[in-house]
Amino acid sequence: MLTKLTGGTLYDPANAIEGKVRDIYIRDGRIVSTPPASEPVHRSYALDGKIVMAGAIDLHTHIGGGKVNIARTMLPEDHREHVRRSTTLTRSGSGHATPSTLAAGYRYAEMGYTSCFEPAILPVNARQAHMEMADTPMIDTGGYAMLGNDDLLLEMIAEGAEQETINDYVAWTLHATQCIGIKVVNPGGINAFKFNARELDVDDLHPHYRISPRKILRTLSLALNNLGVPHPLHVHASNLGVPGNFHSTLSTMDAAEGLPIHLTHVQFHSYGAEGDRKFSSSAAEIAEAVNRHPNISIDVGQIMFGQTVTVSGDTMRQYANHGHAHPNKWTCMDIECDAGCGVVPFRYRDKNFVNALQWAIGLELFLMIDDPWRVFLTTDHPNGAPFTSYPHLIRLLMDRSFRNDLLSQINPDAAASSHLSTLDRVYSLYEIAIMTRAAPARILGLTDRGHLAPGAIADIAVYHQADNPERMFQQPMLVFKQGEVVVEEGRITRPINGTTQVVRPDYDPGIEKRLGDWFEQYHSIKLQNFRISDDEMAAGIGSAVTIHPCRGRN
Repeated sequence: MLTKLTGGTLYDPANAIEGKVRDIYIRDGRIVSTPPASEPVHRSYALDGKIVMAGAIDLHTHIGGGKVNIARTMLPEDHREHVRRSTTLTRSGSGHATPSTLAAGYRYAEMGYTSCFEPAILPVNARQAHMEMADTPMIDTGGYAMLGNDDLLLEMIAEGAEQETINDYVAWTLHATQCIGIKVVNPGGINAFKFNARELDVDDLHPHYRISPRKILRTLSLALNNLGVPHPLHVHASNLGVPGNFHSTLSTMDAAEGLPIHLTHVQFHSYGAEGDRKFSSSAAEIAEAVNRHPNISIDVGQIMFGQTVTVSGDTMRQYANHGHAHPNKWTCMDIECDAGCGVVPFRYRDKNFVNALQWAIGLELFLMIDDPWRVFLTTDHPNGAPFTSYPHLIRLLMDRSFRNDLLSQINPDAAASSHLSTLDRVYSLYEIAIMTRAAPARILGLTDRGHLAPGAIADIAVYHQADNPERMFQQPMLVFKQGEVVVEEGRITRPINGTTQVVRPDYDPGIEKRLGDWFEQYHSIKLQNFRISDDEMAAGIGSAVTIHPCRGRN
C-alpha cells in the first residue's frame, strides 16, 4: 500500500536538503523512491506550507533502569500533581520530573520524537531497564551499558591484561546487555568512593587498583574503536558540578588521544572558579577545545528553571550534593561489583546565582560550538530538566530577543558574569534538524533513520510553520511511525510499541571462562542467567531487537 506526502518543505540534513519542497512516498513502513505513475496511491496527505523532518532522536534521556524507578517512587507528589488520564486509545500515566513509562512514551511522540536512548544501563540491571523501556510506548529505544567502575574491568587493567582481552569483555557486555554503546561515569570514581575516596581527578590513582581515570578512558575508547562500535565512548567526566572542573574536562578530551569520544551533559563540566563566589563560566574554553578537536562530540545537558530530580550512577558526586536536595530526601547506594546510584531531587531557581549561571553556561556552549553535527540537544533528562522542556530550549536557540529577555530576568550577577548577551548566533531549522535528527542517527550508527531518503524507516514529523518555535515543536501536525500516523495535532491516534536498537561486535567466546569464574566468586547471579537472549527480549520483555552493523575489528 502506497502513501504519498505531497508538497511539504523538507529539512533533511543527512541528504543536504534545506527548505526544499519535495514529495515523499512510503511503502511497507519505509520511504521509497518515486514510484511509476501507474502505481495507485492509497493515502495522500497535502502538506503545502508545512515543515517536514525525520522523527527526532534523543541520544541521552534517563527513561529506564533502577535509579529512574527510585526517583519515581521518591516523588509521589510529582505524580499526584501531574496525572495523565486514560482515553479510548491511551492508558493513564503520571509524573513530570520522572514520568511513568506510559506518560514518557506518549509525550515524546507528541513532540515528534520516535527514538530515545537510555544512557546508563547497569549490566546487572539491564533486564529491568529493558522491561521499562519496552513498557514505554510509541518510541524505539536503546541503551548504553556502564563499564569503567566494575571491579572486573579495573582488575584486568590493573594486572595489565591485553587490550584484545578487554575488547572481548566489552563486546561480550554489549551482547549480554542488549545495548548499542558503552558509557563510563566518573571513570573509576564510583568504585573509589567505596574505598572512602571523595574525589578522583583524571590523573589521580585509584586507592585500591592504582590506575587512573585517564587509563580507564583510553582503554575503553580504544576497545570500542577496535571493535568498530559506531557510537564512541559515552563519557560522564570526573568532578561533575565542581567549580574549576573545566580542567578535568579538557584532560578527559586529551585522554582520548585522538580517538572519537562523546562527552555528555557538558554544561555540568564547564565550570571555572573565578570571582567572589568562586564559580564562573568556562564555556568558552570548552567550546574552543571542541571546535579544535574533530574527534570530540558533546551533548549539553541544559538546565531549565523549576523542580526536577537528579539521577546518576555517580555516587561520589551525588553524595557530595545531597545537602542541596529539594525536597529534603535523597538516596545513594552501592550496587554489587558494578557501580552505584544516587538520586537527589532539586529545584533550579532563576534568582539563584549558581543556577542562573548554569542556565547561561549551557546556552553559551550551544552558541559557541561551531559544528551542529557535534553538539546535541539534551537536558540530561531529568537532571537538568524534564525532556518536555525541549521546545522551550529550541526557542532559546532560535530567538535571540527571547533569549535576551529571559537573560534580563535571571540573577543579575549571573547575567553579568555570562557571555550570553554578546552572542548573536541563532539556530536555523536546518541546524535544529541536524542536532535532533541527522547527527544522533549518524553518531549512533543508525543508517535506517534520522533522514528522509529512500530506504529509511518512515519515521517522520510534520510541523505547522510558526513564528514561535516553541509552539511549533510542542505540537506537530502529524507524526508517522514506520509509515503509520500515530499522532495528529499533538494527540495520540494510534498506540504502538517500538523495538530495541543493538550492536553485535565480534568477540572470542573464550572470555566467558574468566567471566564464569568471576561470577561464581563474586556475583549473586549465574553467568548463564545474566545474559539476555533475543528470544527473551521479544517474547518475555516485549521488545524485539534491531541489529545495527559495526565496522568490524580494526
